[in-house]
Amino acid sequence: MDVSGKTVVLGVTGGIAAYKACDLVSRLRKKNIEVRVIMTEHACEFVQPLTFEVLSNARVVTDQFNRDFPWEVEHIALAKAADVFAVVPATANFLAKAANGIADDMLSTTVLATRAPLVIAPAMNTAMYEHPATQQNIETLRARGAQFVEPASGHLACGDSGKGKLADVEVIEEAVLSALTVKDLAGKTVTVTAGPTREALDPVRFLSNHSTGKMGYAIARCAVRRGARVNLISGPVSLTPPQGVNLIPVTSACEMREAVLEALPQSDIVVKAAAVGDYRPAEYADNKIKKKNDDMSVSLVRNPDILAEIGTLRRDDQVICGFSMETRDLLENSAKKLNAKNCDVIVANNLKTKGAGFAGDTNVVTLLYRDGRVEPLELMNKGDVADILLDRLAALSAKQNV
Repeated sequence: MDVSGKTVVLGVTGGIAAYKACDLVSRLRKKNIEVRVIMTEHACEFVQPLTFEVLSNARVVTDQFNRDFPWEVEHIALAKAADVFAVVPATANFLAKAANGIADDMLSTTVLATRAPLVIAPAMNTAMYEHPATQQNIETLRARGAQFVEPASGHLACGDSGKGKLADVEVIEEAVLSALTVKDLAGKTVTVTAGPTREALDPVRFLSNHSTGKMGYAIARCAVRRGARVNLISGPVSLTPPQGVNLIPVTSACEMREAVLEALPQSDIVVKAAAVGDYRPAEYADNKIKKKNDDMSVSLVRNPDILAEIGTLRRDDQVICGFSMETRDLLENSAKKLNAKNCDVIVANNLKTKGAGFAGDTNVVTLLYRDGRVEPLELMNKGDVADILLDRLAALSAKQNV
Protein backbone atom coordinates (compact mmCIF):
# COMPACT_ATOMS: atom_id res chain seq x y z
CA MET A 1 0.00 0.00 0.00
CA ASP A 2 1.47 3.32 -1.09
CA VAL A 3 2.62 5.47 1.85
CA SER A 4 4.40 8.13 -0.22
CA GLY A 5 3.34 11.62 0.77
CA LYS A 6 2.54 10.60 4.33
CA THR A 7 4.11 12.56 7.17
CA VAL A 8 6.09 11.11 10.06
CA VAL A 9 6.95 13.43 12.94
CA LEU A 10 10.07 12.01 14.56
CA GLY A 11 11.06 12.87 18.11
CA VAL A 12 14.72 12.36 18.99
CA THR A 13 15.71 12.36 22.66
CA GLY A 14 19.04 12.60 24.44
CA GLY A 15 20.57 9.15 24.24
CA ILE A 16 23.69 7.86 22.52
CA ALA A 17 21.44 5.95 20.09
CA ALA A 18 20.23 9.27 18.67
CA TYR A 19 22.63 8.87 15.75
CA LYS A 20 20.69 5.79 14.60
CA ALA A 21 17.63 7.98 14.04
CA CYS A 22 19.56 9.52 11.13
CA ASP A 23 19.41 6.19 9.30
CA LEU A 24 15.67 5.96 9.98
CA VAL A 25 15.07 9.40 8.45
CA SER A 26 17.07 8.42 5.37
CA ARG A 27 15.11 5.19 4.94
CA LEU A 28 11.74 6.90 5.24
CA ARG A 29 12.68 9.66 2.82
CA LYS A 30 13.69 7.06 0.23
CA LYS A 31 10.06 5.93 0.35
CA ASN A 32 8.92 9.50 -0.32
CA ILE A 33 7.63 9.93 3.22
CA GLU A 34 7.82 13.45 4.64
CA VAL A 35 9.77 13.55 7.91
CA ARG A 36 9.62 16.41 10.42
CA VAL A 37 12.13 16.11 13.26
CA ILE A 38 11.80 17.43 16.81
CA MET A 39 14.94 17.22 18.92
CA THR A 40 15.23 17.68 22.66
CA GLU A 41 17.95 19.91 24.06
CA HIS A 42 20.00 16.91 25.14
CA ALA A 43 19.56 15.16 21.78
CA CYS A 44 21.40 18.09 20.21
CA GLU A 45 24.43 17.18 22.34
CA PHE A 46 24.72 13.87 20.46
CA VAL A 47 23.71 14.85 16.90
CA GLN A 48 23.64 18.30 15.34
CA PRO A 49 20.22 19.43 14.04
CA LEU A 50 21.86 20.21 10.70
CA THR A 51 22.37 16.48 10.13
CA PHE A 52 18.65 15.82 10.37
CA GLU A 53 17.83 18.89 8.30
CA VAL A 54 19.98 17.65 5.43
CA LEU A 55 18.49 14.15 5.63
CA SER A 56 14.87 15.25 6.01
CA ASN A 57 15.05 18.35 3.79
CA ALA A 58 13.08 20.20 6.47
CA ARG A 59 13.85 22.50 9.36
CA VAL A 60 14.44 20.70 12.68
CA VAL A 61 12.49 22.02 15.65
CA THR A 62 14.40 22.24 18.92
CA ASP A 63 13.07 25.24 20.83
CA GLN A 64 9.48 25.76 21.86
CA PHE A 65 9.93 29.54 21.80
CA ASN A 66 12.05 30.00 18.68
CA ARG A 67 10.54 32.84 16.58
CA ASP A 68 12.68 32.36 13.47
CA PHE A 69 9.96 30.82 11.28
CA PRO A 70 6.67 31.79 9.62
CA TRP A 71 4.15 32.27 12.38
CA GLU A 72 2.13 29.30 13.55
CA VAL A 73 1.49 27.51 16.81
CA GLU A 74 4.16 25.00 15.88
CA HIS A 75 3.56 22.19 18.34
CA ILE A 76 -0.09 22.12 17.30
CA ALA A 77 0.79 22.34 13.60
CA LEU A 78 3.22 19.43 13.87
CA ALA A 79 0.81 17.41 15.98
CA LYS A 80 -1.87 17.79 13.30
CA ALA A 81 0.55 17.15 10.42
CA ALA A 82 1.61 13.74 11.72
CA ASP A 83 0.19 10.62 10.15
CA VAL A 84 2.46 8.75 12.57
CA PHE A 85 4.43 10.13 15.51
CA ALA A 86 7.61 8.19 16.31
CA VAL A 87 10.07 8.72 19.15
CA VAL A 88 13.50 7.19 18.42
CA PRO A 89 15.30 6.76 20.74
CA ALA A 90 12.99 7.25 23.71
CA THR A 91 14.75 7.81 27.03
CA ALA A 92 13.39 6.93 30.46
CA ASN A 93 12.85 10.64 31.04
CA PHE A 94 10.68 10.96 27.93
CA LEU A 95 8.61 7.89 28.89
CA ALA A 96 7.98 9.37 32.33
CA LYS A 97 6.86 12.69 30.83
CA ALA A 98 4.61 11.12 28.21
CA ALA A 99 2.99 8.71 30.67
CA ASN A 100 2.19 11.50 33.12
CA GLY A 101 1.15 14.19 30.66
CA ILE A 102 4.06 16.49 31.34
CA ALA A 103 4.61 19.06 28.57
CA ASP A 104 7.72 21.08 29.37
CA ASP A 105 9.55 21.06 26.03
CA MET A 106 8.70 20.99 22.34
CA LEU A 107 8.66 17.20 22.04
CA SER A 108 6.57 16.38 25.10
CA THR A 109 4.15 19.23 24.29
CA THR A 110 3.65 18.02 20.71
CA VAL A 111 3.19 14.41 21.80
CA LEU A 112 0.48 15.54 24.21
CA ALA A 113 -1.27 17.42 21.40
CA THR A 114 -1.14 14.76 18.68
CA ARG A 115 -3.83 12.22 17.91
CA ALA A 116 -1.64 10.30 15.47
CA PRO A 117 -0.53 6.70 16.14
CA LEU A 118 2.48 6.75 18.46
CA VAL A 119 5.48 4.47 17.85
CA ILE A 120 8.09 4.43 20.62
CA ALA A 121 11.53 2.79 20.50
CA PRO A 122 13.12 2.93 23.97
CA ALA A 123 16.88 2.87 24.51
CA MET A 124 18.60 3.17 27.88
CA ASN A 125 20.68 1.43 30.54
CA THR A 126 19.34 -2.01 31.50
CA ALA A 127 18.70 -1.04 35.14
CA MET A 128 16.77 2.03 34.02
CA TYR A 129 14.72 0.04 31.54
CA GLU A 130 13.88 -2.68 34.05
CA HIS A 131 13.09 -0.24 36.87
CA PRO A 132 9.45 -0.61 38.00
CA ALA A 133 8.77 3.07 37.32
CA THR A 134 9.88 2.76 33.69
CA GLN A 135 7.94 -0.46 33.19
CA GLN A 136 4.83 1.14 34.68
CA ASN A 137 5.21 4.13 32.35
CA ILE A 138 5.53 1.79 29.37
CA GLU A 139 2.39 -0.09 30.37
CA THR A 140 0.51 3.18 30.85
CA LEU A 141 1.44 4.35 27.36
CA ARG A 142 0.73 0.95 25.84
CA ALA A 143 -2.72 0.96 27.42
CA ARG A 144 -3.36 4.30 25.70
CA GLY A 145 -2.53 2.77 22.33
CA ALA A 146 1.18 3.48 21.92
CA GLN A 147 3.09 0.83 19.99
CA PHE A 148 6.48 -0.11 21.43
CA VAL A 149 9.44 -1.45 19.51
CA GLU A 150 11.14 -3.59 22.14
CA PRO A 151 14.79 -2.81 22.83
CA ALA A 152 17.35 -5.48 22.05
CA SER A 153 19.75 -7.16 24.44
CA GLY A 154 23.47 -6.66 24.03
CA HIS A 155 26.49 -4.62 25.01
CA LEU A 156 25.45 -1.08 25.94
CA ALA A 157 27.40 2.16 25.54
CA CYS A 158 27.71 2.44 29.32
CA GLY A 159 29.61 -0.86 29.38
CA ASP A 160 26.78 -2.96 30.81
CA SER A 161 25.22 -5.89 28.99
CA GLY A 162 21.50 -6.53 28.98
CA LYS A 163 18.20 -5.31 27.55
CA GLY A 164 18.07 -1.66 26.61
CA LYS A 165 19.86 -1.40 23.28
CA LEU A 166 17.86 0.38 20.58
CA ALA A 167 16.14 -2.10 18.27
CA ASP A 168 17.60 -2.50 14.78
CA VAL A 169 16.64 0.40 12.55
CA GLU A 170 15.06 -2.06 10.07
CA VAL A 171 12.69 -3.24 12.80
CA ILE A 172 11.78 0.32 13.78
CA GLU A 173 11.23 1.26 10.13
CA GLU A 174 8.87 -1.67 9.73
CA ALA A 175 6.89 -0.58 12.81
CA VAL A 176 6.55 2.95 11.39
CA LEU A 177 5.49 1.68 7.96
CA SER A 178 2.97 -0.64 9.56
CA ALA A 179 1.50 2.25 11.54
CA LEU A 180 1.18 4.26 8.31
CA THR A 181 -0.62 1.45 6.47
CA VAL A 182 -4.39 1.08 6.29
CA LYS A 183 -5.43 -2.24 7.83
CA ASP A 184 -7.62 -3.40 4.94
CA LEU A 185 -6.73 -7.05 5.61
CA ALA A 186 -7.63 -6.95 9.31
CA GLY A 187 -9.51 -10.10 10.27
CA LYS A 188 -8.15 -12.00 7.26
CA THR A 189 -5.75 -14.93 7.37
CA VAL A 190 -3.22 -14.98 4.54
CA THR A 191 -1.03 -18.01 3.90
CA VAL A 192 2.09 -17.41 1.83
CA THR A 193 4.62 -19.96 0.60
CA ALA A 194 8.13 -18.78 -0.20
CA GLY A 195 11.59 -19.93 -1.19
CA PRO A 196 12.81 -23.19 -2.72
CA THR A 197 12.31 -26.77 -1.66
CA ARG A 198 15.16 -29.24 -1.28
CA GLU A 199 14.89 -32.90 -2.22
CA ALA A 200 17.61 -34.98 -0.56
CA LEU A 201 19.69 -37.51 -2.49
CA ASP A 202 21.76 -38.50 0.53
CA PRO A 203 22.87 -36.80 3.79
CA VAL A 204 25.11 -34.45 1.78
CA ARG A 205 23.41 -33.66 -1.54
CA PHE A 206 20.02 -32.41 -2.62
CA LEU A 207 18.10 -31.17 -5.69
CA SER A 208 16.86 -27.59 -5.50
CA ASN A 209 16.55 -24.33 -7.45
CA HIS A 210 17.73 -20.71 -7.30
CA SER A 211 14.76 -19.22 -5.45
CA THR A 212 15.77 -16.86 -2.63
CA GLY A 213 12.30 -16.32 -1.17
CA LYS A 214 12.41 -12.53 -1.63
CA MET A 215 9.08 -12.29 -3.44
CA GLY A 216 7.21 -14.46 -0.95
CA TYR A 217 8.74 -12.69 2.03
CA ALA A 218 7.78 -9.31 0.54
CA ILE A 219 4.17 -10.49 0.21
CA ALA A 220 4.14 -11.76 3.79
CA ARG A 221 5.63 -8.48 5.07
CA CYS A 222 3.07 -6.37 3.23
CA ALA A 223 0.19 -8.56 4.41
CA VAL A 224 1.25 -8.13 8.05
CA ARG A 225 1.46 -4.36 7.58
CA ARG A 226 -2.08 -4.41 6.26
CA GLY A 227 -3.37 -6.15 9.38
CA ALA A 228 -3.62 -9.79 8.26
CA ARG A 229 -2.76 -12.85 10.28
CA VAL A 230 0.01 -14.35 8.16
CA ASN A 231 1.27 -17.90 7.89
CA LEU A 232 4.63 -17.88 6.11
CA ILE A 233 5.51 -21.39 4.95
CA SER A 234 9.13 -21.07 3.94
CA GLY A 235 11.67 -23.31 2.33
CA PRO A 236 15.36 -22.89 3.27
CA VAL A 237 16.36 -19.24 2.73
CA SER A 238 18.80 -16.77 4.28
CA LEU A 239 16.18 -14.06 4.89
CA THR A 240 15.00 -12.75 8.25
CA PRO A 241 11.26 -13.45 8.68
CA PRO A 242 9.09 -10.33 8.80
CA GLN A 243 7.96 -9.26 12.26
CA GLY A 244 4.56 -10.65 13.20
CA VAL A 245 4.32 -13.64 10.85
CA ASN A 246 3.70 -17.21 11.91
CA LEU A 247 6.80 -18.79 10.35
CA ILE A 248 6.48 -22.45 9.37
CA PRO A 249 9.88 -23.69 8.13
CA VAL A 250 9.90 -26.65 5.76
CA THR A 251 12.50 -28.31 3.55
CA SER A 252 10.94 -30.67 1.02
CA ALA A 253 7.92 -30.39 -1.26
CA CYS A 254 6.10 -33.05 0.76
CA GLU A 255 6.69 -31.07 3.96
CA MET A 256 5.41 -27.94 2.26
CA ARG A 257 2.31 -29.79 1.09
CA GLU A 258 1.51 -30.91 4.65
CA ALA A 259 1.94 -27.38 5.98
CA VAL A 260 -0.23 -25.82 3.26
CA LEU A 261 -3.02 -28.36 3.70
CA GLU A 262 -3.00 -27.78 7.46
CA ALA A 263 -3.25 -24.00 7.01
CA LEU A 264 -5.79 -24.08 4.17
CA PRO A 265 -9.05 -24.42 6.17
CA GLN A 266 -8.33 -21.26 8.19
CA SER A 267 -7.01 -19.23 5.22
CA ASP A 268 -8.95 -16.51 3.42
CA ILE A 269 -6.18 -15.91 0.88
CA VAL A 270 -3.44 -18.33 -0.20
CA VAL A 271 -0.45 -17.08 -2.19
CA LYS A 272 1.75 -19.88 -3.55
CA ALA A 273 4.95 -17.96 -4.29
CA ALA A 274 7.37 -20.80 -3.47
CA ALA A 275 9.41 -22.50 -6.18
CA VAL A 276 8.46 -26.07 -5.37
CA GLY A 277 10.54 -28.86 -6.88
CA ASP A 278 8.61 -30.90 -9.44
CA TYR A 279 10.61 -34.07 -8.80
CA ARG A 280 12.45 -35.84 -5.99
CA PRO A 281 14.83 -38.81 -5.98
CA ALA A 282 12.98 -42.11 -6.03
CA GLU A 283 15.33 -43.42 -3.34
CA TYR A 284 17.21 -41.74 -0.51
CA ALA A 285 20.66 -43.07 0.37
CA ASP A 286 21.24 -43.25 4.13
CA ASN A 287 24.98 -42.77 3.57
CA LYS A 288 26.88 -40.47 1.25
CA ILE A 289 26.89 -41.77 -2.32
CA LYS A 290 30.52 -42.42 -3.21
CA LYS A 291 31.99 -41.32 -6.52
CA LYS A 292 32.70 -44.12 -8.99
CA ASN A 293 34.66 -44.36 -12.23
CA ASP A 294 31.58 -44.59 -14.44
CA ASP A 295 28.58 -42.31 -14.93
CA MET A 296 25.67 -42.23 -12.55
CA SER A 297 21.95 -41.80 -13.13
CA VAL A 298 19.29 -40.85 -10.59
CA SER A 299 15.70 -42.02 -10.87
CA LEU A 300 13.18 -39.26 -10.07
CA VAL A 301 9.50 -39.37 -9.13
CA ARG A 302 6.88 -36.62 -9.29
CA ASN A 303 6.30 -34.45 -6.26
CA PRO A 304 2.71 -33.66 -5.28
CA ASP A 305 1.18 -30.71 -7.13
CA ILE A 306 0.26 -28.55 -4.13
CA LEU A 307 -1.47 -25.78 -6.10
CA ALA A 308 -3.63 -28.24 -8.02
CA GLU A 309 -4.57 -30.06 -4.81
CA ILE A 310 -5.69 -26.94 -2.97
CA GLY A 311 -7.54 -25.93 -6.13
CA THR A 312 -9.75 -28.99 -5.68
CA LEU A 313 -10.13 -28.54 -1.91
CA ARG A 314 -10.75 -24.78 -1.81
CA ARG A 315 -13.97 -23.17 -0.66
CA ASP A 316 -15.79 -20.68 -2.88
CA ASP A 317 -15.04 -17.87 -0.42
CA GLN A 318 -11.27 -18.43 -0.56
CA VAL A 319 -8.91 -16.64 -2.95
CA ILE A 320 -6.06 -18.71 -4.42
CA CYS A 321 -3.07 -17.14 -6.16
CA GLY A 322 -0.32 -19.10 -7.88
CA PHE A 323 2.98 -18.12 -9.47
CA SER A 324 4.24 -19.11 -12.89
CA MET A 325 7.85 -18.72 -13.96
CA GLU A 326 8.53 -19.41 -17.62
CA THR A 327 11.33 -19.02 -20.15
CA ARG A 328 9.02 -18.94 -23.20
CA ASP A 329 5.30 -18.66 -24.11
CA LEU A 330 4.67 -16.85 -20.82
CA LEU A 331 1.02 -15.91 -21.22
CA GLU A 332 -0.05 -19.14 -22.91
CA ASN A 333 1.58 -21.41 -20.35
CA SER A 334 0.43 -19.28 -17.43
CA ALA A 335 -3.17 -19.20 -18.65
CA LYS A 336 -3.16 -23.00 -18.89
CA LYS A 337 -1.86 -23.19 -15.32
CA LEU A 338 -4.53 -20.76 -14.09
CA ASN A 339 -7.33 -22.91 -15.48
CA ALA A 340 -5.83 -26.30 -14.67
CA LYS A 341 -5.11 -25.39 -11.03
CA ASN A 342 -8.45 -23.62 -10.38
CA CYS A 343 -6.76 -20.37 -9.29
CA ASP A 344 -8.22 -16.89 -9.11
CA VAL A 345 -4.94 -15.22 -10.08
CA ILE A 346 -1.63 -16.32 -11.57
CA VAL A 347 1.44 -14.10 -11.22
CA ALA A 348 3.55 -14.78 -14.29
CA ASN A 349 7.09 -13.75 -15.10
CA ASN A 350 9.74 -14.70 -17.58
CA LEU A 351 13.10 -15.66 -16.14
CA LYS A 352 14.81 -14.16 -19.19
CA THR A 353 13.27 -10.69 -18.72
CA LYS A 354 15.74 -8.16 -17.36
CA GLY A 355 14.88 -7.27 -13.75
CA ALA A 356 12.68 -10.33 -13.20
CA GLY A 357 13.21 -13.71 -11.61
CA PHE A 358 15.21 -15.03 -8.69
CA ALA A 359 17.62 -13.24 -6.33
CA GLY A 360 17.03 -9.63 -7.42
CA ASP A 361 15.09 -6.96 -5.54
CA THR A 362 12.90 -6.13 -8.55
CA ASN A 363 10.39 -8.05 -10.62
CA VAL A 364 8.44 -7.72 -13.88
CA VAL A 365 5.18 -9.65 -13.71
CA THR A 366 1.86 -10.05 -15.46
CA LEU A 367 -1.30 -10.81 -13.49
CA LEU A 368 -3.74 -13.21 -15.13
CA TYR A 369 -7.28 -13.45 -13.74
CA ARG A 370 -9.91 -16.17 -13.85
CA ASP A 371 -12.26 -13.91 -15.86
CA GLY A 372 -9.68 -13.56 -18.64
CA ARG A 373 -8.23 -10.18 -17.72
CA VAL A 374 -4.50 -9.70 -18.20
CA GLU A 375 -2.69 -6.98 -16.25
CA PRO A 376 1.00 -6.40 -17.06
CA LEU A 377 3.04 -4.54 -14.44
CA GLU A 378 6.17 -2.60 -15.21
CA LEU A 379 9.56 -3.17 -13.61
CA MET A 380 9.32 -2.36 -9.90
CA ASN A 381 10.57 -3.31 -6.46
CA LYS A 382 9.24 -6.65 -5.20
CA GLY A 383 7.64 -4.86 -2.25
CA ASP A 384 5.62 -2.72 -4.67
CA VAL A 385 4.64 -5.82 -6.64
CA ALA A 386 3.49 -7.40 -3.36
CA ASP A 387 1.33 -4.40 -2.49
CA ILE A 388 -0.35 -4.28 -5.90
CA LEU A 389 -0.97 -8.02 -5.77
CA LEU A 390 -2.51 -7.75 -2.30
CA ASP A 391 -4.70 -4.88 -3.53
CA ARG A 392 -6.11 -7.20 -6.18
CA LEU A 393 -6.47 -10.20 -3.87
CA ALA A 394 -8.16 -8.13 -1.16
CA ALA A 395 -10.67 -6.84 -3.70
CA LEU A 396 -11.41 -10.37 -4.91
CA SER A 397 -11.79 -11.59 -1.33
CA ALA A 398 -14.24 -8.79 -0.51
CA LYS A 399 -16.25 -9.58 -3.65
CA GLN A 400 -16.38 -13.32 -2.93
CA ASN A 401 -17.51 -12.73 0.64
CA VAL A 402 -20.43 -10.36 -0.15
